[in-house]
Amino acid sequence: MSSGDTCVSLVPIFKGLDPKQQLEVASFARPLKFDAGDQVVAAGDSTRRLFVVHSGKVRVVRLLESGREHVVRVLGVGDVLGEDAFVLGRRPSHYAYADTPASMCTFDHDDLAALVARFPGIAVRMLQVQSERLANAERMLAAMGGTDVAARLAAYLLDLPSRSTPDGALLELPMAKKDVASHLGTTPETLSRKLREFVDDGVLALDGRRGVLLRDVDALLSRATD
Repeated sequence: MSSGDTCVSLVPIFKGLDPKQQLEVASFARPLKFDAGDQVVAAGDSTRRLFVVHSGKVRVVRLLESGREHVVRVLGVGDVLGEDAFVLGRRPSHYAYADTPASMCTFDHDDLAALVARFPGIAVRMLQVQSERLANAERMLAAMGGTDVAARLAAYLLDLPSRSTPDGALLELPMAKKDVASHLGTTPETLSRKLREFVDDGVLALDGRRGVLLRDVDALLSRATD
């Protein structure tokens, strides 16, 4: 399987296609490679593309009015960047840099009309994905509107992908804890303290540097809406 085929299978709006259809969509993919430190995307770029990470790590940041960079997230294999630019044709509002050597597949917004005409199911999936993102964004916005770091952290953890285990929902932080702290608008020390409080309360358990086991999702939901 080529990197283009693999990238197609990882994009949420293409997942509903069968393997043959995904192979056709892969013909629209364009591979790109970046060295560590390379700029992948700049705010205001005229190119409206969807990027899918095939290997490496990519850091997404927003530039605050103070000139300080705010870490939005760190992308790994299978993560997607630029869905708004691809779907809506908007210019990106963020910057992205390769943290490590990275290879990516890209899809141009100009190809979207042809893809939707060929595979109408993509349009339905686009609506589903955007609805899911909107619900997650509203929950995070509500949490970020308050001063309670615990509420922000709870909302953030609930929005991360996880898998079920006999002991709870297991997830992995997509970036280092210092970057999670930046994303949540707090300090690494405060983040560590809030995580420890959740552990002491039996809400979650920590597994290594980035593993998190959600033992009590209902309690976490309650904290996210406090």
